Amino acid sequence: MKKIGKKAIVALLSTTLILTGCGGGNKDGKKEDTKNVDEAEKNKFSTIVENDEKAIEGGTLQAVIATESAFKGVFSNEFQEDAFDSQLNDIALGALFTTDADFNITNDGAASLELDKEAKKATIKINDNVKWSDGEPLKAEDLIYSYEVIGHKDYTGVRYNADMTNIIGMEEYHNGKADTISGIKTISDKEIEISFEEVSPSLLVAGGGIWNSAMPKHYLKDVAIKDLQSSDKIRKNPVGFGPFVITNVVPGESIEYLPNEYYYKGKPKLDKIILNRAIPTAVVEGLKGGKYDVAILMPTEIYPTYADLENVTVLGREDFAYSYLGFKQGKWDSEKDEVVTDPKAKMADVKLRQAMGYAIDKKAIGQEYYSNLRVEATSLIPQLFKDFQNDDIKGFPYDPEKAEKLLDEAGYKDVDGDGIREDKDGKPLEIKFLSRSNGEEAEALSEYMMQEWEAIGLKVTLSSGRLVEFNSFYDKIKADDPDVDVYFGAWSVGSDPTPTGLYGRDAAFNYTRFASKELDTLLKNIASSKSFDLEYKNNAFKEWQEYMMDEAVVVPMLNYYEVLPVNKRVKGLDWSRGGTNSLSWEKIELTAEEPLK
Repeated sequence: MKKIGKKAIVALLSTTLILTGCGGGNKDGKKEDTKNVDEAEKNKFSTIVENDEKAIEGGTLQAVIATESAFKGVFSNEFQEDAFDSQLNDIALGALFTTDADFNITNDGAASLELDKEAKKATIKINDNVKWSDGEPLKAEDLIYSYEVIGHKDYTGVRYNADMTNIIGMEEYHNGKADTISGIKTISDKEIEISFEEVSPSLLVAGGGIWNSAMPKHYLKDVAIKDLQSSDKIRKNPVGFGPFVITNVVPGESIEYLPNEYYYKGKPKLDKIILNRAIPTAVVEGLKGGKYDVAILMPTEIYPTYADLENVTVLGREDFAYSYLGFKQGKWDSEKDEVVTDPKAKMADVKLRQAMGYAIDKKAIGQEYYSNLRVEATSLIPQLFKDFQNDDIKGFPYDPEKAEKLLDEAGYKDVDGDGIREDKDGKPLEIKFLSRSNGEEAEALSEYMMQEWEAIGLKVTLSSGRLVEFNSFYDKIKADDPDVDVYFGAWSVGSDPTPTGLYGRDAAFNYTRFASKELDTLLKNIASSKSFDLEYKNNAFKEWQEYMMDEAVVVPMLNYYEVLPVNKRVKGLDWSRGGTNSLSWEKIELTAEEPLK
């Protein structure tokens, strides 16, 4: 097979990082040093802003979300689908439950939870003083309305999954055989009871098996469920119960938030939040020039450009996210609401998938491309869930010789001697690769991966002939575009690592469209009542990880470390795990009228 030197490829990554991430590099063309963060430095990152300066009264916080693409602006937890909208909603919509540092529900938030394991029932009670931002009390009917919307046959979102079908009567309601969900009952105006087919520890974790949000029925009930996602009441004028209210939206570009005077924890200390969207390099310039106070979802690939700014404190923590290679195996059946796996899919051969995983040097990518703030992932459980990780599996460490051997064994041979392998029947093989645009750094990384696959004899070309912007990227994946064989994606799994919502047979987020009876069983084991036994739960997670590594339908790439640049005039910001896992927006204060330069 044709060989391409690893050093040359790493140099490609490094050079592109320097030239684009630093706004053009040195004028004399000399290479700048890349700032790699070692483990000791990572441990020094704080999650709390330390600021002893006296706060001013009110003030406007200037926030920015770093993205190349316009944000969708779906201001509903029931309908939003990506990390950008999730961050925007975090400021205004509100969460029902608060948690401790281990993500267990603590019952001191907007609602409390009581689980009766024997009866397989959960009771949710709303705090007496919780109101919507229009002054209406949060009621039991609002909790139930979320389930009715998600479970409805006309629902256009992606949250109808095993967590929902685990509720007694949900499937009958979804199929139109019942007008209500029999397993959800109103106890009082502030209390509901939910009955489940099965109970598991996930029910006790915020973001787990119990929905952590609500919808204002009094405000939305006159909108047909099929029209909710696109309605002005969600896209322009949402009503929430979080600390701030969305008051003005420039679609895809900016949002103005004002304090929610009815917020159950008390009125926030800021007068206003203005949040803009900007490309990452522009965010760096804005941080330098005192334009922004907080930079959300700041990419680590350009970390050296903002790491040492004198007017900025960079917070950091392990992330819920990991990146992965996803190999398309079939399609989504919208009639049955489940995946249909095609055993004849182009990427159906497990050795082909494994070979492509072994061909990529993930450790080098993390070091050279992400300043070591992303590290090689060995499983599909993020690194911060250490109790559930299977230390016996090593993922797909860089091993191009093993990759070539696997392809030889599978029958992918170079028939005509041009250095590129044909398929098992001796016919040309071209694999279509979908990768997201996110600045020129993304182009370098995609080029690197395709060159490494070429080095083991595979012809891999970009789907559509180019990198694709964020929204189009996921549109193509969700639509099972035939021009996509493998894609480079990423997940943020939330505070519950239970994988059913991402990899279950009935999970719309199962973008690879892979399902099997064995996988069904392994996922069911994780979500069963037996998992209240911690040893059983750990073993169930480990068995699932082993199976997924053997199948290699999803190849883990990198675990994430996330960073948050904060201007030094900000006070009271707490990014610690626990609470509602937000930025404690209601507590933030400012110590100067404008961001410091």
